[in-house]
Amino acid sequence: MALKATIFKSDLQIADMDRHYYATHSLVIARHPSENDERMMVRLLAFALHASESLAFTKGLSDTEEPDIWQKDLTGAIELWIELGQPDEKRIRQACGKAQKVSVFTYSGNSADVWWKGIASKLERLDNLQVINVPVEMTHTLAALANRNMQLQCTIQDGQVWLADNSQSIEAHFTVLKPFK
Repeated sequence: MALKATIFKSDLQIADMDRHYYATHSLVIARHPSENDERMMVRLLAFALHASESLAFTKGLSDTEEPDIWQKDLTGAIELWIELGQPDEKRIRQACGKAQKVSVFTYSGNSADVWWKGIASKLERLDNLQVINVPVEMTHTLAALANRNMQLQCTIQDGQVWLADNSQSIEAHFTVLKPFK
């Protein structure tokens, strides 16, 4: 018998002063059986950093043809493709060919560093690619915010990102390994 996804709900209030984007998103997050709280919360962080009315979670781990999150325009063209983990060069190149912008969030500590060192030079010419590394200590901190019904506030100002729930507030640290050009 196949395991089912665990459903998490989040009311995510975003105040992104850098992009002048202010909205509340009522999100339903299906956590795949192979996904842990850390990965799910990195997905939520990625959503918050790129939030828009048309940004949506996909089937993700259940469908290898889709990213974890994407944004499509009204014609169905992919404006933003967000991938988590350490995708191979071929997958990243294909994503860059399908979408206007691609953002990869890596989060696995030393293995992410090794992955990036091995792939960075092969991807440097992809102008529509951004790579962000979330340190493993930050993923542990983000996972502490996870629960089945989350009320979260995200504030972004001058490149600093703060996430808070009713009991704690954390500054989300990450490194942009490759910015969009």
